[in-house]
Order: sequence, then structure tokens, then C-alpha cells
Amino acid sequence: MDLKMDKAALQAFLERDFPQVANQFTFVAVAPPLLTMALSASEQHLRPGGTVSGPAMFALADVCAYFCILSVLGPVGLAVTTNCAMDFMRKPQPGRLLCRMELLKLGRALAVCEGRLFTEGAEDKPVARASLTYSIPPKGMSAT
Repeated sequence: MDLKMDKAALQAFLERDFPQVANQFTFVAVAPPLLTMALSASEQHLRPGGTVSGPAMFALADVCAYFCILSVLGPVGLAVTTNCAMDFMRKPQPGRLLCRMELLKLGRALAVCEGRLFTEGAEDKPVARASLTYSIPPKGMSAT
């Protein structure tokens, strides 16, 4: 798969189109079909007991899948999540949480991704697994 948007282009798109969350996510690696992003889980991302909340992990997986797709598709602001399934396996502790997402299929209308979330330094102990499907808008609707 060819790279259409590198780390700098993806970061600029995130900051321009999603300023409300841009400061929460960091691009770690972009090498299609893989993309890795980080979330520095702070107090706002925790649930009682001091573990990272499910919604925070879902947000990381969803944002990571979206940008994984855009890295090979280009700036398509109207691509939307149509399905997500997550398995939560371990309690992640506060700190840097990573998601490594792989684009498994990029079709005309749908894109399918699968990823694993893990605490930095513990790649062998995933905290969650995510499978996401995105709807790709028809040509002509893809401009942002």
C-alpha cells in the first residue's frame, strides 16, 4: 500500500479538523499498512480504581484506525466508523498507551482494520484488541 499522507500531513489534518482532541494523540509510526499512535493516559482518561477507561481505549483505537486508513487513502474527512468490536484483556495503568493498527482491506466502499493496544514497553501483553470497519464516501464526497 502506498503512503499518501505521512506523519506531518496526518498531524496537520488532526490539528485542523479535530482540534478538540488533537493534543491527546501522538503519531508514533506511519508505515502502511501499519500505523501506531499513542495516548498519554492522564487523570481525565481514568476510571475508578486508577485504570484507563474503556471509552479512552475505544477513542485511541478509533482514531488510530481512521488515520491508518487516511495514510493510504488521503484526506477523506467523511470516512466514518460503521462497526467496532473490542476485547478488553488487561487493565492498563495510567501512562502512555499505544495502539498499533493494521489496514487489512481497503475497498471501494469499506475499509477494515485490526489493532492491538498495549502499555508502552509491554507489547507482549496487549490490554485490548480492536476490529473496525469504516465506510469510505463515494468519489466527489471525499474532499475535506
